[in-house]
Amino acid sequence: MEAIRLEFQPEIKEKILKFLSSFSSDELKITQEDPDFDENRKKLQERAEKITNGTAEYSTFEELNILLEDTISKYEH
Repeated sequence: MEAIRLEFQPEIKEKILKFLSSFSSDELKITQEDPDFDENRKKLQERAEKITNGTAEYSTFEELNILLEDTISKYEH
């Protein structure tokens, strides 16, 4: 299957959904887009830019392990 993103005025949503409902579930699947899609995309683009331009900060395995253990210990009690 292929996926596309549609942007439309709210007043035509009912017409679009009515038209799309004429297709079978084998032909078309309507999925709700993540409401945070644009925000998440912006964050990922910023992170990718930091990796590309060499300003990204990295953690060692040991640092991540300590962070994980600290987080787990907070919720064990």
